[in-house]
Amino acid sequence: MIRFTAVPSVLLASFLFFSCETLRKTPTSSTTRRPATASTARKPAPARPARPTTTTPPYSRPAGPYDKRVHEVVKVARTYTGTPYRSGGNDKRGIDCSGLICSVYSQVGFKVPRVSWQQSEFGKEIVRVEDIRPGDWLFFVPDAGKEGYVSHAGIVTEVRGRQEVIFIHASTSRGVREDNLYSNYFKNRFVKAMRPF
Repeated sequence: MIRFTAVPSVLLASFLFFSCETLRKTPTSSTTRRPATASTARKPAPARPARPTTTTPPYSRPAGPYDKRVHEVVKVARTYTGTPYRSGGNDKRGIDCSGLICSVYSQVGFKVPRVSWQQSEFGKEIVRVEDIRPGDWLFFVPDAGKEGYVSHAGIVTEVRGRQEVIFIHASTSRGVREDNLYSNYFKNRFVKAMRPF
């Protein structure tokens, strides 16, 4: 007869035995897997039923043409001037570049992506730099003259001429400020422009 106080010990010993056995059978990163053969191949898992679609899109904007809201977007963006940079920040205590875009558009009534690489795929790409206008988003890579992931973003506030496209962004060293796309630093890191709506 097993005593009541021995039951936890028996359960613990059983758990350790079975968990160790499971761990021994689990392939490690250093083991090489053999290709599946007809005898070892598993049947594909049955298809899961499709999830019901939601009626509201993940991103939205107010009714009416975007062009009529650009002035308001720029005005709200400029209220962040001087805000210090803070990675993951979303307000005037500290903000990062994609947070600036997300927060500005949220204040104006638009729901847009929060992360810069998602923002860089949102809307319609502007093929020619000459076609960039206020309200467009600009995207940059970290290293001048090289391909890479999108690491920085800003909102165009003014187009003063062919070599003067002004945008607002959250600089890691200087906080929220406006700069020229054609400055030596930015023109060599620029990868694309998007018109969000």
